[in-house]
Formats: sequence, structure tokens, C-alpha cells
Amino acid sequence: MKHMTKLIIAAFAAGALFPVIATAADGDAKNTDYVRNINNSTVGSSEPGQCWHDGYWTPSSPVVPCGPRQAPVAVVTPAPIVATAPMAVPQPEPAKTISKTMSFSADALFAFNQSELKPEGKAMLDDLVRQLNNTTYDTIVATGYTDRIGSVQYNQTLSMHRANSVKDYLVSSGIPASRIDAEGRGKSQPVTATGDCTGPKSPKVIACLQPDRRVDVEMKGVTTVTSSR
Repeated sequence: MKHMTKLIIAAFAAGALFPVIATAADGDAKNTDYVRNINNSTVGSSEPGQCWHDGYWTPSSPVVPCGPRQAPVAVVTPAPIVATAPMAVPQPEPAKTISKTMSFSADALFAFNQSELKPEGKAMLDDLVRQLNNTTYDTIVATGYTDRIGSVQYNQTLSMHRANSVKDYLVSSGIPASRIDAEGRGKSQPVTATGDCTGPKSPKVIACLQPDRRVDVEMKGVTTVTSSR
């Protein structure tokens, strides 16, 4: 009798420690995803807050007193990649030809009927040299002119001498000789109009013809102009 009592107590203890899995054969029991006791009324737990799961349990199983449902994992959809148009590359401005002509009075550069530079004439050319040093020019042409007084040959020679005097001074000031040309045009291209300075040679006529006595310095080059956008 004592042995039987011990067996019953042992069986009761085993039932308390190991709940029986409820199956479809146990009346109205359903697959509940959790291990229940023998009468399918209570979800078994091994310790407070921890339920025993059966083979049907998934993270989305119903909430029970001994444990909340596992929060679903949020699925983040990446934003679509929007293709952007390539940035426009600024194109350099085309090269531009630049030309500048400075006209110097021959009377300011030379004494009348002379081709040797006066001190004040050299000072004027010094200012021109400073401008040339700050700008890039490919070619520089010094062209001499005279008034109508005198023969064509004489004036042609005088205009050439004056143009060469200007060229030589520019070269002595550091301007490469290969960039400078000298030309003499004599009295072929007067500035005064016909009939402005009439009459024979006289101080009045010589003064009237002053604009015709000149040396033009023309500077030509190619430069690239850059602009901000």
C-alpha cells in the first residue's frame, strides 16, 4: 500500500512539472502554439514571464498572459534612385583679336624736320612701354607720316627714319625686336582735309599741317577673354 501511494504522488508531481501537449484529439483543443496543461485551460510556463512554445509557435502567435507577441520587423523600402542630368561644363570663350592704335604727334616726339627723339618724346614712349608690359601683343607696327611740304622721296625717307627711331627706343626699353615693325608712309595719308592749309610754306601753314606729322603705333594680338557665370 505504501508503495502504491508513493507511485501516485510521483505521477502527480510529474504531471505538475511537465504539462501535456494539447492536440486535436483532446476534445475542442486546437493548435494554440503554446504548451498547455492536461485540460487545455492554462498555458504552461517554466518561470514567470516565459511561455513554453510548441512546434506551431511563430513570432506572430496570439498574445498570452505569460508573454507578449514579438513585434514585427519593419521592412524599410529604399528610396528610388533618381538619375540627375550631368552638370554642364562651361566652355571657354573663343579667342578674340584685339587691336589698338596710339597716335603720337611727330612734333612732340621730334624737332621740326628731324628724326631724333626729344627728351619729352622719350617720356611719352616710356608710358607706352609700361602699357605694352601689362598687355600681350603679338605684333607692334610703328608707322611714320609727314606733311605735304617737300618732295615725295624726302618725306618718305623722313617718315621711315622717324618710325625706326620709335622702334629702336621700344627695343632698348625691353620690347622684343621680333615683335616690332617700322614703316614709312611719307605724305601719302594726310589727316588734314584738302583746302585746310592752303598757301606756300609759312609758319602758319606749318602749324596748320601739324596733325599730318605723326607716328602711329598699332598693337595687334589675340587674347582669350574669360567671364564668370
